[in-house]
Amino acid sequence: MILLMEAINYNSVHMISLLRRTSISVISKSCQAHLLSSSVSYSFAGIAIMDSRNFGPSRRLLSLAQQLRLYRPPPEEEDDDAKEQRIEDSVGKVVSQVGFAESVTSVAQQPAQRFTPKRAAVLVCLFEGDDGEFRVILTKRSSRLSTHSGEVSLPGGKAEETDTSDAETATREAKEEIGLDPSLVNVVTCLEPFLSKHLLRVIPVIGILSNKNDFNPSPNAAEVEAIFDAPLEMFLKDENRKWERREWMGVEYLIHFFNYDINGNKYLIWGLTAAILIRAASVVYQKPPAFLEQSPKFKVPKVVLKDTTMT
Repeated sequence: MILLMEAINYNSVHMISLLRRTSISVISKSCQAHLLSSSVSYSFAGIAIMDSRNFGPSRRLLSLAQQLRLYRPPPEEEDDDAKEQRIEDSVGKVVSQVGFAESVTSVAQQPAQRFTPKRAAVLVCLFEGDDGEFRVILTKRSSRLSTHSGEVSLPGGKAEETDTSDAETATREAKEEIGLDPSLVNVVTCLEPFLSKHLLRVIPVIGILSNKNDFNPSPNAAEVEAIFDAPLEMFLKDENRKWERREWMGVEYLIHFFNYDINGNKYLIWGLTAAILIRAASVVYQKPPAFLEQSPKFKVPKVVLKDTTMT
């Protein structure tokens, strides 16, 4: 009996170790850095899912984690301007002055540097609902904030110099905004970058909360007015959805609006948050939405004014 128990323990540890090595080898570099820097908490998270959630609907979380660790964002296309910049940088040339036409902006009359979007990250934190469905944690921003006040968003924010990865940015911001302990979140992958209205390069980080009851919401009143959750699959359905056609810098795209009611409260989920959730739901459920998505394929401008925003 003792030998049998030792064999079982050895096989369990070996399987967890194998899963960890396999998942880390295929995850995006930024998320990989996060997992490597927090291997102990990651291993404990894996054990918690496999042991304490070993039967019933909770098996879905383990299966989802394994599925998402194999996900790789599509490669980013390098446009002609970026290629030119890379070549010029590599040979040490001085980049020529660039800008928009004078009819558009006065930036072209001034010495300018190539515009590089600042980096940010948001946490797409998934957990299992009472009916076995995947749900995502969302916030309603404070009406006192200077940007996106009163809007629904995912926890997250701008990267700080001390952040070692997008995953660290997202989980750090989630702790500051809603009191979510990073040790409770098992980061499994990152999606491709999105360009925000204020020209931030936003990286969605997908994490799994294995036990929702361990999370005691504590909203930062200066930033968050409410914390709630919604079914992820909702963002693949055409129900309770509206859309508008927009254009920015000659590129046409659709902006989506989802109406959602919970506990007597009404929320409107739209814009960048809706776009990220549509993409996350497509990856999780491995199917496209039941509507035309038409995500924007923006070419980042060379130079922008300080207050430039997307329409």
